[in-house]
Amino acid sequence: MPYSLVVFDWDGTLMDSTHSIVAAIQAACRDLELPVPSASQASWVIGLSLESALRRAVPDLTNAMLPRFLERYRVHYLLRDPELKLFDGVREMLAALAARDVRLAVATGKSRVGLNRALAASGLVDAFAATRCADETFSKPNPTMLYELMDELQVAPDRVVMIGDTSHDLQMAANAGVHGVAVTYGAHTRQELEAVGPQAVVESVPGLHEWLMERVG
Repeated sequence: MPYSLVVFDWDGTLMDSTHSIVAAIQAACRDLELPVPSASQASWVIGLSLESALRRAVPDLTNAMLPRFLERYRVHYLLRDPELKLFDGVREMLAALAARDVRLAVATGKSRVGLNRALAASGLVDAFAATRCADETFSKPNPTMLYELMDELQVAPDRVVMIGDTSHDLQMAANAGVHGVAVTYGAHTRQELEAVGPQAVVESVPGLHEWLMERVG
């Protein structure tokens, strides 16, 4: 059956923000004189809730340090806000899907405040029928975000596909019993993505656009 609901991750899937997240994590570590994770270590945690991500990327981070670290992370990330933009082709892909009466949603590791700011800045506030953030429910790869979206929009799992750039996105899809499609232009490597067994692996937004248009109602 064709998909009637397409759920997107945000960072690294729709928005070109992976480098900014990695740089903000590394800069906050320097501010607090903590060991600085490599780019690959920092990018692996993208998609998790911020607190979960930081505890994985910065093992030496203590509970006492966490508030200060979060403050410094947000400062460094917001300094890079002007650099953030949607990947080329995202607007056209979303518009084409909407023209086919496909419902669109977002499931992200961002906070609600962060996602709302990103939606407003990119002009996509009205593009999605529903959204879920990691500070509102369980973090990926727990399937609750997808369960809640399917329940709110009244869509069965066999009509849903989750698009993401990390293994966390794809594992969440598998846990929820929906198809997952991986994009290789974000945070995780093709090898990491393929290990989860996605429905497809695509290398670009135009490639994703084409794949989806052949499979939606």
